[in-house]
Amino acid sequence: MRCKVLDFLFFSVFLHAQRIIVMTYQEILAAAQTLSDTERASLVSALSSESFSLSGSPRLSQLLDKQGSCPHCGGKHYYRFGKDKGAQRFKCKDCGRTFTEYTGTWQEGLHKKELVGLYLELMADQKSLDKISAALNINKKTAFDWRHKILGTFKQDKGGSFSGIVESDETFFEESEKGNRHLKRPPRKRGTDPKSSGISDNKAKVIVTADRKNDLNMTCCGKGRLTKADIAESLGTPLDKDVILCSDGHVSYKGYANDNHLKHVVLRDDIKQRVKQERFHIQHVNSLHNRLKKWIASTFWGVSTKYLQNYLNRFKVVVTVLKKEANHANALLRLSMMENKALFATQ
Repeated sequence: MRCKVLDFLFFSVFLHAQRIIVMTYQEILAAAQTLSDTERASLVSALSSESFSLSGSPRLSQLLDKQGSCPHCGGKHYYRFGKDKGAQRFKCKDCGRTFTEYTGTWQEGLHKKELVGLYLELMADQKSLDKISAALNINKKTAFDWRHKILGTFKQDKGGSFSGIVESDETFFEESEKGNRHLKRPPRKRGTDPKSSGISDNKAKVIVTADRKNDLNMTCCGKGRLTKADIAESLGTPLDKDVILCSDGHVSYKGYANDNHLKHVVLRDDIKQRVKQERFHIQHVNSLHNRLKKWIASTFWGVSTKYLQNYLNRFKVVVTVLKKEANHANALLRLSMMENKALFATQ
């Protein structure tokens, strides 16, 4: 028992004043030696339980309360059917297939599920991959893969959810192949100014659309100049006809507004027009552009264009969901395990 506790302590993450502190084995051992016999017994008991785990899976609670559905056929009729590697298994009466709370989620087929809670705590505290892999004793590549499995489950708001005054504007990121060891172009240092200014085929475009009630869509739509097809693709579903679309004078926004019969308010940048009628502007999305670029540059030192959409998903969750949540790790778990998410291959 003592060896198991010491092994656990070596890679444990302690919570202190709502902040995560990663301690080495020597620091933990020195702190434990100052405890009384009673306190040491309590510590061993606490570590042997699920004290460090997150609150119960919302999906499991739904399934146990008969409020869930079969991830294979969508059927509502199922019953408990033993265990599968410690997880409660269910069997669907409609299609006859079995499933668990993890089926169809990013945790399906995942090894070391017992570390997910600690991983989310570290992720919520924006710890680096190196610190996460050291704290949990997992490979850095595993920590990276888990990050993108989680970020890939977060979704952007669709066009149909927006209402009232809607702002939309695009911004550009210099193409990055961070992590690629077989570049087909001359390498350059991340963060340096590009050799060519303006729009080019070497820049990824990100369309940011937001209304005044916290709905937000941030979508990477390839490289090159903006088109109205890019705007339609980013929103997924068309904006409601009662929406008032605010944008700059780019012809693509005008074309999108005409195609969807929207009232369109244009802010002309050539005459430095920032606000119309004291309420029509795109300053919210322009502020999001600035915050997004600073966040990516300071937190991750730039990201690969290949994974840019996943980081847009994370930023969207940070500015719209986590600011309202007291427990960020539980919020991340709830969002990543919600039903109707994309199925992820874990092979």
